[in-house]
Amino acid sequence: MKTEQTLRELVAIDSVSARSNEAIISYLERKCQAAGLLTDRFPHADENGAAKINLVARSAAATEIELALVGHTDTVPYDPNWSDALRLNLRDGKLFGRGACDTKAFIAAVLTAVEMIDLQSLTKPLALIFTADEEIGCLGAKRLADANPFTVRYAIVGEPTSLRPLRAGKGYCVAEITVRGQEAHSAYPQLGSSAIFYAARLIQRIEEISVVLTHDRHPDFDPPHTTVNVGVINGGTAKNIIPGECRFTLEWRPIPAQQTDYVSVLVNKAISDLQGENQNIEYVVNAARADKSFETPPDSAVVYFLESASGKKGGTVAFGTEAPSLIALGADAVVFGPGDIRVAHRTNEFVPVDELERCVEIQRRAIDHFCGKPL
Repeated sequence: MKTEQTLRELVAIDSVSARSNEAIISYLERKCQAAGLLTDRFPHADENGAAKINLVARSAAATEIELALVGHTDTVPYDPNWSDALRLNLRDGKLFGRGACDTKAFIAAVLTAVEMIDLQSLTKPLALIFTADEEIGCLGAKRLADANPFTVRYAIVGEPTSLRPLRAGKGYCVAEITVRGQEAHSAYPQLGSSAIFYAARLIQRIEEISVVLTHDRHPDFDPPHTTVNVGVINGGTAKNIIPGECRFTLEWRPIPAQQTDYVSVLVNKAISDLQGENQNIEYVVNAARADKSFETPPDSAVVYFLESASGKKGGTVAFGTEAPSLIALGADAVVFGPGDIRVAHRTNEFVPVDELERCVEIQRRAIDHFCGKPL
């Protein structure tokens, strides 16, 4: 199968986020140009100086795109003991390899679908968008949205959804919080101020905030409210020293229609209350990431098409995606693709062959439906 061979070639390219994605972009650029698409690179350097590239391939030199098919080129790291991570393997109707599920299968399906189309017959512009650094913050898509090189009417954003169209998603926000107190000998605690004690008080307040958040609900999500998590905490230097510093990571996933910084506002109010109790305690909040939620109307043409083509009713997604960046470019965006997110990011991730083949056909029909003569 041609799609399987393309996926095999994609998996063989090590495109872990920590490295440059130039190799996979060059591969995609050659494939797109061979299919007759016009390509443009949008290069930049990441914070470590690695070259990163967003690639846009268009059926015409247009700035108003009717349909964009979007896939991220990077993958998460893989266990060095997974010897076949970069070699696609077929077992029991499943294709195994790093990125096979998330999301090189979607990219392979899109490339095959485009090769099946007579681009000269398209009446409205099509674009394939291949982004960098999705796995570490959707950074490439955000850069493309900030550059605003074109507008998009409809977008299908590739992610492993088991071919179910997901029309709404929670946001993803992270803050690093540092609490600073005053060190002292633990035999004389009155001479210091424990950063860990006050971090614990703030975390207790955050837990109370999480309860308040359950009152604001969106019934299409499970759970139907904004969630909060303190996933990492570090502090102190020795068992007999009053700790002078404690750091923890706060994460929250806001539902659509709720302000992305709503949790930040509530946390800052809690901090203000606690500072009133002890002026020797300092709180520093670094809001490292604030990805917006998104929601595309259920009666959007792209939702209706994907529901009809897949035979599955639209749903919602709780993990971060590039859909908000496509919405920033004007699109009705839906997250969709082969594979199950529950097997992504792990050793021996895989995509079912039958879903890969169905995705090719659905993307081909989507191109015809939105950019050419409907079937």
